[in-house]
Amino acid sequence: MATLSEKPGQRFTLPDWHTNSHLISADAERQCSTSHRVRQEARALRNETNNQTKWDEHDNQTRLAERISSVNRWKEILDKCLTDIDAEINALANVKEAAERALQAKNLALDVAVDCLTLRESRRAVDVVRDPVEEELHKEVKVIEKAKKELQQRVSEAFEQLCLLREACQQLNCDHRHKMEALEIDNACLSLNVNCPNISFKVNPTRVPDGTTALDEWEQSNQHNKEHAEAEMKSAAELRETTLLTIAQTNNELEAQRVATEFAFRKRIRDLERAYDELKWQEQNTLEEIGEMEKDIRCLEEDLRRKTQNLQVAHTRLETRMYRPGRELCRDQVQYGLTDEVHQLEQTIRVLEQKLAESQDALDALYRQLHRIQTDIGYKAVSLGLDKKCMDTRRKLVVSTDKFTPEVDTFNWTVTHELSPRKNGQLEL
Repeated sequence: MATLSEKPGQRFTLPDWHTNSHLISADAERQCSTSHRVRQEARALRNETNNQTKWDEHDNQTRLAERISSVNRWKEILDKCLTDIDAEINALANVKEAAERALQAKNLALDVAVDCLTLRESRRAVDVVRDPVEEELHKEVKVIEKAKKELQQRVSEAFEQLCLLREACQQLNCDHRHKMEALEIDNACLSLNVNCPNISFKVNPTRVPDGTTALDEWEQSNQHNKEHAEAEMKSAAELRETTLLTIAQTNNELEAQRVATEFAFRKRIRDLERAYDELKWQEQNTLEEIGEMEKDIRCLEEDLRRKTQNLQVAHTRLETRMYRPGRELCRDQVQYGLTDEVHQLEQTIRVLEQKLAESQDALDALYRQLHRIQTDIGYKAVSLGLDKKCMDTRRKLVVSTDKFTPEVDTFNWTVTHELSPRKNGQLEL
């Protein structure tokens, strides 16, 4: 009779089977819970890191833009300084040339005075006296030598100042070139993004390069270059004024022997020229003020238009909020704020309209004053032309063989001396 064989091996009890099933289920739930927690933490971390990355990139974009704006502002300052210093160099060089021409003219005047003294040494007997003519000639020689010394000093000072100005200009050019390169680099950095093909990892990008300066030192260096250039330009301007004044003074001293009537005419011409210059200056100032006033009126009109638009926005917001349903129609802080904004804008518009009317009245008054100034300039020009014509007529009454005929440019404070035709003839004789 056949028998059932038993399979060898360990057999578990039914409780063990139930326990194992519970353990597997509990482990599965625990692993799912752990996985859920990890997923949530990963999502939170992703959101946090994405926000942090975006804000960091935005902040650095803003910093780059501000840095570009700062460097560009200094570049514009340097542009203006370079323009001013170039103009000052040209102006000082022109004044130096004018001083050299005046110095050359004094050499000719000195030669004429010495020739006169030498010729008077040929007098004989009792005529060899120290008369007023000889005293005036010696005095003229001293005045000319003093003028030559002063002009030579001004020429030397102008040469030294030109060297200093060119040195400052070279320093500004170097600084300007560096800022242009820095702007190009920062603009390139500002344009970079994750889609650019030229981005890559770099070796130790956070290192501090040699020669790096602090921001305060950079500002101080820029300010120092600017102040140094301005100081040199100020010194050059003062030197130009002093040189022009010296030229004018020396020429005036050499012209001091003019007759009283001619002196009165010259004084009158100078007064008319000063008055003419003053009127031209007032005309220029009035024109500039008219331009500024017209620009301000346009700005006032633009501000008034914008304030009107802002008032329309506030009105629209208030009107729209009146249609909130039920208890949502409450006087909240927004309602109070919009009401205050409407009142403030209405007051602002009234003030702007009043100021616009005042500006228009002031502009009309400026145009009337400009008409008066231009009319008076025409009168002064006619008077000046008549007085100069009188001076040309009075030259027929004066026979001078030991004087130069100066041509005075009152507007530029430069004096050019030429020999009169009669003097040229005597020298040739």
